[in-house]
Amino acid sequence: MLQDAVDRLVALLDLEPIEVNIFRGVSPDETVQRVFGGQVAGQALVAAARTVTGGHRVHSLHAYFLRPGDPAVPILYEVDRIRDGRSFTTRRVIAIQHGKAIFNLQASFHVPEQGLDHQVPMADVTAPELLPTFTERWAPWADTLGEWYTRPRPIDSRHVDWSPPERKQVLPPYQRVWLKADGVLPDDPVLHACVLVYASDMTLLDTALLPHGGEFDESRLMMASLDHAMWFHRPFRADEWLLYHQDTPTASDGLGLARGLIYTHDGHLAVSVVQEGLLRVPS
Repeated sequence: MLQDAVDRLVALLDLEPIEVNIFRGVSPDETVQRVFGGQVAGQALVAAARTVTGGHRVHSLHAYFLRPGDPAVPILYEVDRIRDGRSFTTRRVIAIQHGKAIFNLQASFHVPEQGLDHQVPMADVTAPELLPTFTERWAPWADTLGEWYTRPRPIDSRHVDWSPPERKQVLPPYQRVWLKADGVLPDDPVLHACVLVYASDMTLLDTALLPHGGEFDESRLMMASLDHAMWFHRPFRADEWLLYHQDTPTASDGLGLARGLIYTHDGHLAVSVVQEGLLRVPS
């Protein structure tokens, strides 16, 4: 358990209020070229939720990644209170750096109510405790990975379906990953939702590469999240094991589509995710 790393993630999501409807977020002190998309999405949802009251819970979000984020400077989040209703509340959030929008998000919040109930059942997969950790998976390549391998990670991920990075064979168009915060989170449903938004961007677009094996030089591939949508169906805790069942129905014209269903450990469908991303293979 890496409680310190989880605490740093909680602090990362705890935005500073600057003015009414304006918040400021920062990036972790890491050597990266651009801000991790899950961080911007999670912080944007925090900004939206900070302006919502009255028992409303986030039930959906739709977001677009517009420009790469600069990890060296803060990100400003400007919230537009589009609608406040008795059942539904809607917010729009623009993330700004260097005077330009880098990301926008629309989120809808809903007061829980009685209704119909059904779900697609969860697949029967290997339990997370029986699967290798990140450190164990990548140990054969540790000497070449440097700080990327050794830095603490707030999200524990265990892959049901995993192949070495040098694999060349075509794989089925899906992967299953157990994930959770690698520590204890406060009892705040909004925070658990924001942590899962952060984690949901970690592996999803990679799914779109699985059916392509050795068709291209992956070291030259340009990958980037373009848009991201989530629907929150049932309660969950992000510090308990969640199964992320991901698949990819299509890739074309330099774009790839990936989908995910996120289940609680006891089999309740908690969240649905869809993402399209750039998969540009230089000629």
